[in-house]
Amino acid sequence: MPLYEYQCTKCGEIQEAIQKFSDAPLSTCRYCSGKLNRLISQSSFHLKGTGWYVTDYSKKAASAVESKNSEAPPSDNKKSPAKAPESKAPKTDA
Repeated sequence: MPLYEYQCTKCGEIQEAIQKFSDAPLSTCRYCSGKLNRLISQSSFHLKGTGWYVTDYSKKAASAVESKNSEAPPSDNKKSPAKAPESKAPKTDA
C-alpha cells in the first residue's frame, strides 16, 4: 500500500498515512482540525530479484568482457615485460 503525505494549511504540520488507492484522501488535520493538502513526494524503491539489469545483465556483460580479454592473444602494442638488467662486467683495455 502506498504511503501518502499530507500538509495542514493551518498549522503546517506534515502527516503520513498508509492508504489503499481506493481510500478517500484525508481532509482534516489530527492536531488542529485544519484542512489537509496531499503532497507529491518522491517514492523510493529497489528492484530486487532476477530479470533486472543490476542483478543479471550487468554481471553477464562484465563477465563476457573479462572472458574475451582472457582469451585474446597478446598484442604487439602492449608494454613488453621489464628486461633483466645486464650484468656489469669490468671492461678491459686490449
